[in-house]
Amino acid sequence: MAEYNTIRMAAGARTARIDEGLRAHMNKVYGTMSVGMIITALAAWAISGLSLTSTPTEYGFGNGKYLTQLGYTLYISPLKWVLILGPLAFLIFGWGTLMRRGSAQVVQFGFFTFAAVMGISMGTVFMLYTPYSIAQTFLVTAIAFSGLSLYGYTTKRDLSGMGTFLMMGVIGLLVAMLINLILQSPAMMFAISAIGILIFAGLTAYFTQDIKNTYIAHATHGDQEWLDKAAYDGALSLYISFLNMFQFLLMFMGQQE
Repeated sequence: MAEYNTIRMAAGARTARIDEGLRAHMNKVYGTMSVGMIITALAAWAISGLSLTSTPTEYGFGNGKYLTQLGYTLYISPLKWVLILGPLAFLIFGWGTLMRRGSAQVVQFGFFTFAAVMGISMGTVFMLYTPYSIAQTFLVTAIAFSGLSLYGYTTKRDLSGMGTFLMMGVIGLLVAMLINLILQSPAMMFAISAIGILIFAGLTAYFTQDIKNTYIAHATHGDQEWLDKAAYDGALSLYISFLNMFQFLLMFMGQQE
């Protein structure tokens, strides 16, 4: 009996350590994601201010505003394709390499650099939409994200099958968005936005559960360097879900200047 109690106490202590580590891990994930969102918002706000002017230039933007030379270079010239496709290329080809070969500090720097570049590419959000509608949409996104992430963390249902299906949906969504860059169809953009909201809402729950399960599966290995990198990887996944939900919701809720 004494041996049984010893084993049970040891198992309980190990479970408590994993639970404590999991809370710290999730706090790091959400904290890193939040810093990334702040960097993106500040970069988008700053670049929008440098891209618009009330002084007439040859690049009219509408509503009494004009594009500066920087604004034209970033959002009209061929460089715009670098801003549009560059972050996607990094996610597909660069992030995995960074996770495999980089240290935790390098991965963290890569994430924050990606967040800054995303902010530059999203400068048009502050150029096109009113501050009130941006804040309103952000609040709605934050509430929805919190609920979905909480569900993913607490549910006993295995979401891995749903995640596979949703990732396939992301690929289809990307193809549709690239096609619509050429077609410029409002009806197609409306459909893409509606489907995009549903896909990234589901991915928010899936990513949260996956982050939790990944930590639990590797917590006993003692590889803190890997766990640190896993936290940044999880932060990136949730960051992308939040950002996409925000952008798609803004197409429905946003009021243009």
